[in-house]
Amino acid sequence: MDARDAELKKELDATLQARRELGDEYESALVDSFLAKVDQRIDGSVERLVRRQLAEQQMTVARESRKPKATDSWGERFGFGIVSLVLAVPLSAIGGGVGHLPGLVVAWLGIVGVNVVQAARVDPALFGSRRRRREPDDAWED
Repeated sequence: MDARDAELKKELDATLQARRELGDEYESALVDSFLAKVDQRIDGSVERLVRRQLAEQQMTVARESRKPKATDSWGERFGFGIVSLVLAVPLSAIGGGVGHLPGLVVAWLGIVGVNVVQAARVDPALFGSRRRRREPDDAWED
């Protein structure tokens, strides 16, 4: 902006110098010419600002549209829980009958594992963020 201000100051100085040389009869034309240049600068600045804000809005909309939506309704989650419990009965019987206590423990670990995966899929923030912030490379000092 400083270079642009310096350029605008040069334009003003040139306009004032031309007024001194040409006299009062050309003052209106010189002022109009200078104001037209200022107006073009303002228009250019406003246009860049509007384009930048429009691009930022488009980026925000694009990022929001890419976020995964939770498509599971309460009924689907409730149904998953019911099915999980219904299947737990025969799995417990089979695991306990074939493998006794270790078989029963393995069956229930599988049931719990499936439910944990489903819960994490529906709400990833439930178990905390898995992404950790990386430290900048300049944080490592010798």
